[in-house]
Amino acid sequence: MKKLLAAVMAVVMCMAMLTACGTETPASVASDAVSAEASDAASAEASDVADVATLVVGTNAEFPPFEYLGDDGEVAGFEVDLLEAMAEKMGVEIEWQNMEFGAIVAAIGTKIDLGMSGMTITEERLQTVDFSEPYFEAVQYVMVAEGSDIATSDDLKNKVLGSQLGTTGNYFAEEIEGAEVKTYDTFVDAVNDLVAGRLDAVIIDKDPAIVFAGQNEGKVVALPGDQFNFEAELYGIAMPKGSEWAEKLNAALAEVKADGTYDALIAEYFID
Repeated sequence: MKKLLAAVMAVVMCMAMLTACGTETPASVASDAVSAEASDAASAEASDVADVATLVVGTNAEFPPFEYLGDDGEVAGFEVDLLEAMAEKMGVEIEWQNMEFGAIVAAIGTKIDLGMSGMTITEERLQTVDFSEPYFEAVQYVMVAEGSDIATSDDLKNKVLGSQLGTTGNYFAEEIEGAEVKTYDTFVDAVNDLVAGRLDAVIIDKDPAIVFAGQNEGKVVALPGDQFNFEAELYGIAMPKGSEWAEKLNAALAEVKADGTYDALIAEYFID
């Protein structure tokens, strides 16, 4: 009986030991697996960046002179030429994707690699994407009909204002007391409504305002932002959070500034 009991106990102990050995996952093993996975992912990301031949860049080609459709139907403009010059320094090609401005940030990291469309670096956008170093300083202007009595921020109160969806001009318009704000997918549509008398004013960046005013001479005028207490804004190239492209883009931007390319583009596209 004692021998039988001893045999049974031995079998039970052996089974317990086998079960424990079969189900145990030491913390060090799990940690090693996670570390290996993270290392592989990091290596893959670095490899992906190094091996990229073409970057897909989202823009809204109705924002002259930064980007617009040329006579050949292709995207053209200051930002296009600037990024193409930077891409040459980085050894990559650029594929431009024309899209609504309000959709660009949401598409970064999924449908597009970068966003470049006169995009102001703001705290709100920085919660979603990263930006390159600034490449342009801008300010908002106000476009009004020829002969309008609008001249200051107080004059915008209780007026019908137009702006492009997702822009800083749209944000400013929404903050104006009593204003009825109409948003548009493009500034072209907003300016057309201003010319047609359906808007009292359009809040828009300086350089596009000057271009649109020139295209509609005698119908609308562009008023300087300092009359409305608008402050300077900085444009940057948007990219996914933590992207390794930040370092490459910043280095390329520094190069095109150093070799005179940037200044030549400024002289080509902008009116003093």
